[in-house]
Amino acid sequence: MNAENPNIHVADRPVIRQLDEAAVNRIAAGEVVERPASAVKELVENALDAGARRVDVAYADGGKTLIRVTDDGCGMTGADLPLALSRHATSKIDGSDLLNIHTFGFRGEALPSLGAVGRLTLTSRAAGHQAAQIAVEGGREGPAKPAALSRGTIVELRDLFFATPARLKFLRSDRAEAQAIVDVVRRLAMAEPQVAFTLTDLSGGGPGRTLLRADAEPGDLFDALGQRLRSLIGADFADNALPIDAEREGIRLTGYAALPTYSRGAAVEQYLFVNGRPVRDKLLIGALRAAYQDVLSRDRHPAAVLFLTLDPQEVDVNVHPAKAEVRFREPGIARGLIVSALRHALAAAGHRASSTVAGLTLGAMRPETVPRHYQMDRPAAATLAYAAALQAPLAPGLAEASARFDHPAEPPPTEAADHPLGAARAQVHENYIIAQTATGIVIVDQHAAHERLVYERLKAERAGRGIAAQVLLIPEIVELPAHDAAMLLDHAGELETLGLSLEPFGGSAVAVRAAPALLGPVNAAALLRDMIDELADQGASHRLASRLDAILSRMACHGSVRSGRQMRPEEMNALLREMEATPLSGQCNHGRPTYVELKLADIERLFGRT
Repeated sequence: MNAENPNIHVADRPVIRQLDEAAVNRIAAGEVVERPASAVKELVENALDAGARRVDVAYADGGKTLIRVTDDGCGMTGADLPLALSRHATSKIDGSDLLNIHTFGFRGEALPSLGAVGRLTLTSRAAGHQAAQIAVEGGREGPAKPAALSRGTIVELRDLFFATPARLKFLRSDRAEAQAIVDVVRRLAMAEPQVAFTLTDLSGGGPGRTLLRADAEPGDLFDALGQRLRSLIGADFADNALPIDAEREGIRLTGYAALPTYSRGAAVEQYLFVNGRPVRDKLLIGALRAAYQDVLSRDRHPAAVLFLTLDPQEVDVNVHPAKAEVRFREPGIARGLIVSALRHALAAAGHRASSTVAGLTLGAMRPETVPRHYQMDRPAAATLAYAAALQAPLAPGLAEASARFDHPAEPPPTEAADHPLGAARAQVHENYIIAQTATGIVIVDQHAAHERLVYERLKAERAGRGIAAQVLLIPEIVELPAHDAAMLLDHAGELETLGLSLEPFGGSAVAVRAAPALLGPVNAAALLRDMIDELADQGASHRLASRLDAILSRMACHGSVRSGRQMRPEEMNALLREMEATPLSGQCNHGRPTYVELKLADIERLFGRT
């Protein structure tokens, strides 16, 4: 027993021990290498930091049995190899400034972590030196020895997590792990469009199956990125994406953002980069969502590839070993830049809608996939003779009968070519306007189109006159935690412009003196708490503005041309002209297209005329 404290038993006291290096490396590997895709990410980033112009990635069985990354970078000498496998040994920083980071990697943890949990072989050759190879298995390192290699580096990792078999139980199926690898390589290929990438699946032996091939793209970085995205995401995204290039207070935003009518059912085409590093940052994802808030419904997600470039001193990438999270010194500037730049680009697109809308429409009109052969394509001899007779000069009696049905054709309208959305020709089912353009036809949903026009008109009026505030006869007092009340009052000036007037009311209480008149009766306590949650999560609150926009959207819906109303030709044409002059008129307030454009060539194909 301990004389000073009888409740402590000396035999039961935990003993402090120094963990051996193998155990330390395995613990670190749990943070750096969560799954095979994490290993691929670390190795490809090392290759890019080495100045590689070509990176070849191969894997087998979802990366569980084999991962191989080959590059043509600067390589390492035989003396460098043992040091590269030591923890916290790196050529990328000197340790004096952990914020001034210009490379993907900087911790010096990836290679020793991989060697601790798998069988790692490192082969490399630096210019002017002989190639060398070193192997490490479960943390046990062998000697460096000569090898055959012309240039660059080959890193081969076999049997990932064989030294920590418990980790294997948490891996998903081979297909799921393989998909994660594809996603990692795709993101890194977007970040470096002037570097060639290949990804090969070697499962089952043989030469393997090439899953991704991206040749190095020529031209300036912006053009190269556009071509790289076309090859990685597809022509549909490239054809319906708007170029983004904006700058604010030292932060530059570039990339491509898709039209609202080219939206997805999940956030599968959202790629965000900070100083070239792929990230999954909550602040940036929220900003992207906010930029499309006015043009997409909640169940649809925008598609975008966006790059933020700023001074490394203004962003901390040393938040987590996986380096997927970042922390901005001025998060409000980064968020505001994304929202304003994307909204400006979407507004500048005017009435433009996604080209995929027409493709889906044409697909719906082609229910049959098997080509059909019509009788006119292979007529019988008797049919040919009859057709020739019909084209011969008519007998007098037949000519008189035919004349009753033969009216002179009206000259084609000339005004249709003068406007992008053409000239109205008809209204069908009292809901759809058919317009003729110079190259085809346009079908407009009159209610959806007018709803957007009225909504934009109401927003413009709100911006010009401000939000009318309704002074409360009895101010509503809301008790809040002191920190929340202070945070809310810090934004009181901004909220005042939206019609919400707040004042401190002693202690941590807040008095709501006025609320936006548009909202009508409002639950002030619930509204304030929602805004506090948003401020804590994103550093800014757009809850009130969103609710006001929702009110305006409902007002626009009730004030727009209703389905089932017959419209005169001059009304239909006026609607088309206003659509052409109004930003965002290509989609309704919920992101659905307001019109479909069909080219004449597509229509002719529907009828087998080509």
